[in-house]
Amino acid sequence: MTRVWKWNRPVTVREVLEDLQQERSIAYTTVMTVLDNLHQKGWVRREAEGRAYRYEAVSTRAAYSAALMNEAWSQSDNPAAALVAFFGMMSPEQREALSDAVRMVQGPDNPPSGEGTQGR
Repeated sequence: MTRVWKWNRPVTVREVLEDLQQERSIAYTTVMTVLDNLHQKGWVRREAEGRAYRYEAVSTRAAYSAALMNEAWSQSDNPAAALVAFFGMMSPEQREALSDAVRMVQGPDNPPSGEGTQGR
């Protein structure tokens, strides 16, 4: 999936193969099998182009990561404790990104509890 996301457009087995071969030796059939498996799982869609297929990610890497985090969190018997532990593992940069994301989700018309209520 990393290679499909990296290209950010529909890719052929040959393109992914050539990209991977810059780092290691790998067979065409291996790449073809992996892309076919990803298609079977619904992670990529494919469109015929001549005798080959072009593969494209169904969702973004960010959406995939979010789904993984949501799945892991929903498996916890104590979601609040899981979040506290997760936040404790974050770097300062990651915590800042989290704060930015919370502000984006809340929007300017919906400040967090306790904010924007002074003087009322």
